[in-house]
Amino acid sequence: MSDFHFDRRQVRRNFGRAAGTYEKHDALQREVQSTLVDRLDIYEQAPEVVLDVGAGTGRGSAALKKRYPKAQVIAIDLALPMLRQAKHHAGWLKPFGRVVADAYTLPVPDHSVDVLFSNLCFQWCEDLPRLFAECARVLKPGGLLTFSTFGPDTLTELRAAWAAADQQAHVARFLDMHDVGDAMLAQGLKDPVLFAERYTLTYPTPRALLDELKGLGANNADADRPRGLTGKQHYRRMIDAYEAMRVDGVIPSTWEVVAAHAWGPPAGQSRREGSGEIASFPIENLRGSRRKTPF
Repeated sequence: MSDFHFDRRQVRRNFGRAAGTYEKHDALQREVQSTLVDRLDIYEQAPEVVLDVGAGTGRGSAALKKRYPKAQVIAIDLALPMLRQAKHHAGWLKPFGRVVADAYTLPVPDHSVDVLFSNLCFQWCEDLPRLFAECARVLKPGGLLTFSTFGPDTLTELRAAWAAADQQAHVARFLDMHDVGDAMLAQGLKDPVLFAERYTLTYPTPRALLDELKGLGANNADADRPRGLTGKQHYRRMIDAYEAMRVDGVIPSTWEVVAAHAWGPPAGQSRREGSGEIASFPIENLRGSRRKTPF
């Protein structure tokens, strides 16, 4: 589906290194998280198990535990240092679990999760069929998947500034909302709803934006990224190109945020795999139809 791939080890390293600085730069992440938590009103039941995938420093996990105090809330992240930081948000009155794991391979049984929540993590998972197949696997029938992710118009100014300097991949690429929706449907998730919002953040200099990206762990992890140091001339051309975009004395940066939700498929719901479809059923549903054949 995508023509690019992320280096998963680099993603882990980037976020691990940023664990101590993340909360100094996460104003947008907190704003999107707050909106995503408010939209949980569409889930009217009392969940037993809630996953926060890509939990980072655990602000979202703490908010989920506050909202669902009787639920088992589990913070999952690829980077162990992030989960160590998350301990500061896991109060003794409302603790939540912390598990190092990948969004592609969630360490929970099939059909065991009531709410799967993820704030600005899925943009690092370009294999959408694999990602949403895993979501469909762990959700209970009728369980809620709700997430936010970055769309392709994120960091357009920075991408354009680098394009004026050279033709290499310096800025992470993200998938279109329509591709995300198609992948959700293909994996059997029910009634997906998606919408996009744009945020414009401003900075005193292009360097301030680059420092923020590094502080968040959102450095470029594209598998095709340049491996060597960027030459001073290329860097200077990029800075000059970005400075030309200055408006009212500040440097603008666009962030396209895609928010979505869908529901866990019922048992036996088919999903597409390759050119065919597969359906799964609990084994107990099959036992009653077995017949012995006389010889």
